[in-house]
Amino acid sequence: MNAIILAGAINSGALRKVSQEQYEAEIQIAGRPMLDYVLRALRSISSVQRIIVVGPESLISADMHDQNCSIVERGDTWEESLINGLKALESEDPLLLVTSDIPLITKEALEDFLKRCQSRKADVYYSFVSKDANEKKYPGVQRTYVKLREGVFTGGNLALISPKVIRDNFEMFKKASAMRKKPFQLCSLLGGKCLIKLILGRLAIWEIEERVVKIFHFTAVGVASPYPEVGIDVDKPSDLKLAREVLSKLG
Repeated sequence: MNAIILAGAINSGALRKVSQEQYEAEIQIAGRPMLDYVLRALRSISSVQRIIVVGPESLISADMHDQNCSIVERGDTWEESLINGLKALESEDPLLLVTSDIPLITKEALEDFLKRCQSRKADVYYSFVSKDANEKKYPGVQRTYVKLREGVFTGGNLALISPKVIRDNFEMFKKASAMRKKPFQLCSLLGGKCLIKLILGRLAIWEIEERVVKIFHFTAVGVASPYPEVGIDVDKPSDLKLAREVLSKLG
């Protein structure tokens, strides 16, 4: 298995108000750049053979740069950055796709996700976290939630995916990525019946998985993680405040 960390996002959004770093991955948390936490967690996973960081060269500290970890220049978009990473890997091995803005991620959360992926065979494994899990550990944390038949969930920031599926369905992934913060628009890709069920809070996870196979012709599995850290991406000041509070206590 290989991993790609998408770390090329320019700090031009809400976080710019509280941090002046050029890239979001450079934002300092307890004396270390945000990317550093993600990279260290990934390097603790023995099954990850190579790590590609997609972003500017300056992002990786000297002690993290070795033969198993290299950096590739970012593209103009999230999707172009992903393609740059895939080209650098030149591998058809399963790909663990991670964003650089989840500094709370831990070895335990990564191992748990990968273990759960082993229970079913699929082309794509996508993580999600329940609102209950988030509220239990981080009360009041702000996320984009959607109500499904099984409960209320937020999307995670980990995916285990076949590189071939990415290449063969690139345009669909681009469209889905643009809608990732708009669950009703995203669900519209699955058809009107699924959208109506989502609006009513009656859409089941297994129904989503079946529709993906029928429409896009690859298998996708939703993986529920009990670790809130999987779903807490730092994209606004309140997230950064939380990450700094938590990680400063860990030392």
